[in-house]
Amino acid sequence: MTETAAATRSTQVGEVTIFVRLFTALRIFTGLVFLTNGLAKVLNAGSFDLGFFSFTLITNASAKGILTDAAAKTGIRPLGAFYQSVVLPAWGFWGVFLTLAELAVGIGLLLGIASRLAAVGGLLLIGPIWILLWHTHLYLWEYPAEDLFPLVLLAIAPAGRHFGLDGRLVNRFGRRWPF
Repeated sequence: MTETAAATRSTQVGEVTIFVRLFTALRIFTGLVFLTNGLAKVLNAGSFDLGFFSFTLITNASAKGILTDAAAKTGIRPLGAFYQSVVLPAWGFWGVFLTLAELAVGIGLLLGIASRLAAVGGLLLIGPIWILLWHTHLYLWEYPAEDLFPLVLLAIAPAGRHFGLDGRLVNRFGRRWPF
């Protein structure tokens, strides 16, 4: 191998390492977002003040309020009707489902286990809400930038294979481990 080829190879490996670390950070951060919102529903606590830092998470009550408002105002009537007639009347079940789903997505992404499946699960949770709120013109960039685009990237890239449990599972199961 020539000196130039070795230098090019070294640069490529360095660039790949940077991308691996960036995707790992994205996976862990996105996992923390879902996990903390799931925990907010479990603990029924949405507002936190740590003195130097304050933040709000989405509790079950606030999630139901968001869905109620979005379903009533959406321009996509069949989807709004589905939420008004199926999801909201049975919020006891769907609230628990949402909580468990957020916890599963958060843990999957945070630990890097079935990380692609976790990202698809996150897309299935946030996608309908984005569609319901499309007409408001408020969320065109907010949801895609914060939730949809990172989840799409994490569903495509096997980010859990590096610094995650997917890496151990792919070593054990090889190509049979799809995540």
